[in-house]
Amino acid sequence: MAGLMDTVLLKTIPLFSGLSDRDLNRIADLMVTNRFNKHNLIFFEDDLGQNLFLIKRGRVKISRIDETGGEVIFAVLGEGEFFGELSIIDGHTRSATVTSLTDVELLVLRRAEFLDLLHQYPQISIALMRELANRIRKSDTQIKSLSLKDAKGRVATTLIRLAEDIGVMREGQVIIKKLPLQKDLANIAGTSRETISRVFKKLEKEGFLKKRNNTIVFTDFNRFKREYE
Repeated sequence: MAGLMDTVLLKTIPLFSGLSDRDLNRIADLMVTNRFNKHNLIFFEDDLGQNLFLIKRGRVKISRIDETGGEVIFAVLGEGEFFGELSIIDGHTRSATVTSLTDVELLVLRRAEFLDLLHQYPQISIALMRELANRIRKSDTQIKSLSLKDAKGRVATTLIRLAEDIGVMREGQVIIKKLPLQKDLANIAGTSRETISRVFKKLEKEGFLKKRNNTIVFTDFNRFKREYE
């Protein structure tokens, strides 16, 4: 039987938000729960993809290893987001590696069942296309940042994306809790850990953010976006 929390979670995910409670309960019944400890591998690039994953709790990073052996991080995903959809759609192997950044609890849906849902509920297909388009736009922004901006601009663009993906709005401020490690931020921004630390200090001095341990608070996130997006 589906848990009430699983059904509530599905309602917040754009893929399923347009469905009735009855349909959401049915979909939740199709899913199983998998748990991974912090820094555990969920799947490798080039693995055969047979499952769609929805994040019930925790965060994961999507990455690849480049030809020099360095890690390139494409995205950090949090609660309510999903991954593994490309292999589900085209039947090819995984395009990236996914690793847990924290303890993670995932809802898992098998490929055959997800494809069947796409036939039964056209609104899921439309929502999936919207989400894929959104991810392509974010990737385009990241590529533009890496190719055209200086180190400070790349770090700022990375923080904007993280704030939009895993940040929380509270009393007019945007807060990123449990910020990824500096080496992970460096891999996303295409720079070094030393540069990450230096840019944080500059942004704090300029009044754009406050950093305490692994938490960042944007006092005026919209102004920050206008400045660096």
